[in-house]
Amino acid sequence: MKTSRTNRRLASVALMASLATASPLWAQSAVDESPSAGAMVGDLLLARPIGVVMTVGGTAAWIVSLPFTLMAGHAGEAAETLMVGPAESTFLRCLGCLETGYTNKDIERNRRQSADAQSADAQSADAQSAD
Repeated sequence: MKTSRTNRRLASVALMASLATASPLWAQSAVDESPSAGAMVGDLLLARPIGVVMTVGGTAAWIVSLPFTLMAGHAGEAAETLMVGPAESTFLRCLGCLETGYTNKDIERNRRQSADAQSADAQSADAQSAD
């Protein structure tokens, strides 16, 4: 009896320690993944439909819990957990990627587009000042 309680405590401490040390690894600014074709097909046929179902189910659960979460003042947190999280992992993840977020390719493309837009604005401002 005493050893099973001790084993449970050791297991829970080990689990908490492993989760605490792994969390900084998850906090990355850009997703650096190159998924295979199999991962993309599996994501398209399995993970995305499950994500849509989770988003719809989370929305329904949020609506049902809304009176209670409004009274407690935590409707935003409930919406984030039940709706926004599943929606982000379904619709904002690259096909086959495991992490939600922009890939390095997306970030570079956005930088190029914003630089192009700024240079076009500067050229139009120069053209207007020359007139």
